[in-house]
Amino acid sequence: MKAVFIYSFTAFGGPQAHIGMMSKTFVQQRKDITMDELMELNAFCQMLPGPSSTQTVTLIALKRGGIPLAVITLLLWILPAVLLMGAFSFIVAYFDTKAIQSNVFAYVKPMSVGFVCYAAAKMMQTSINHIATWCIMAGGLLATFFIRSPWVFPGVLVLAGMISNFSNRRIPDPLVKPKPINWINLWLFGAIFIIAGILSYMAKAGHWKYGLIFNIFENFYRFGAIVFGGGQALLPMMLIQFVYQPQHHHLAPLISSQDLLTGYGIVQAVPGPVFSVCSFAGGMVMSKFGAFWQLLGCLSSTIAVFLPSTLLLFFFYPIYENLKHHVIIFRALEGINAAVVGIIWASGLILFQSVSDPFEWSNLIVVIITFSLLYYTKIPSPLIVIAWLLLGWSLH
Repeated sequence: MKAVFIYSFTAFGGPQAHIGMMSKTFVQQRKDITMDELMELNAFCQMLPGPSSTQTVTLIALKRGGIPLAVITLLLWILPAVLLMGAFSFIVAYFDTKAIQSNVFAYVKPMSVGFVCYAAAKMMQTSINHIATWCIMAGGLLATFFIRSPWVFPGVLVLAGMISNFSNRRIPDPLVKPKPINWINLWLFGAIFIIAGILSYMAKAGHWKYGLIFNIFENFYRFGAIVFGGGQALLPMMLIQFVYQPQHHHLAPLISSQDLLTGYGIVQAVPGPVFSVCSFAGGMVMSKFGAFWQLLGCLSSTIAVFLPSTLLLFFFYPIYENLKHHVIIFRALEGINAAVVGIIWASGLILFQSVSDPFEWSNLIVVIITFSLLYYTKIPSPLIVIAWLLLGWSLH
């Protein structure tokens, strides 16, 4: 829990960079899991809706201490980010947003690219070992780089699994006892979905004074249940739900597009999951009702967006654990792991492209230094993050 809490304050750069930090913290330093297990968990989470890096760190805890430790880890991981983004919703609502200084984060994005490259390089050592895996990695890289769609992730992974089924890898010894499947997680997921939808409809139809809080919960619960591709896919959904849809019905937007983009920009410089932007958005939507309801909006949207993916994770992971000992799934894992390496390399290229537009040599130098420190030294990743933050603050 201590390791996760420290990690939650230093995990900048989005899900791909988070994998690099998980590799450094939970594989290299603490040895909670192996690199193969980390890749396997990450590949599994890519096939589920929701925040993949949050699900991955939750599964690491699940393997170590069961559901109680997994739930505590989830809360520790998201806590700093959602508190910061909730606080920013009050700053943006009541103060001049130009007062928010981001100089300290000047080197955070290129630093994150260094973490992404480190994750990909370390994963290549265990997953890319013959011509087929090299080809699958290259295909995953090209598909992810040129097809900028959230659906490319599950699509590439499924295709890679089908290709690697042509191999002749031998099945390992089957489990002595299959893991039990807890159906209550799926029932809860469905029941909350239905109840939230009914309450949201009743609040809207009945013009309840504070009924917007029910609409917010239903909106974010739906986002958390259907979003593939991480937090990047949240922005267009929130724009449609809170800005364009009300305008279509000749109503005022629930949040201005400028404020929403401000929040999305801020979350890029905050450690932790990109999904924490929902805490900001929920608070902004409810800000017109006063501080108490704004705080409730932050809390409601946070719970709503993380809950469905967590329930699905706890339901599907035991099923996956049982299925992976069947020959089709076992052989598919080789191709899936190779594809994940390609996806991570592509994410690094895309992130660097967004950082260096126009190109700046200083950003490339930051990437190279970060990668070298991670790959060739034993310096803990939190110290590397803090060093770049301090350098950005001192030079800007």
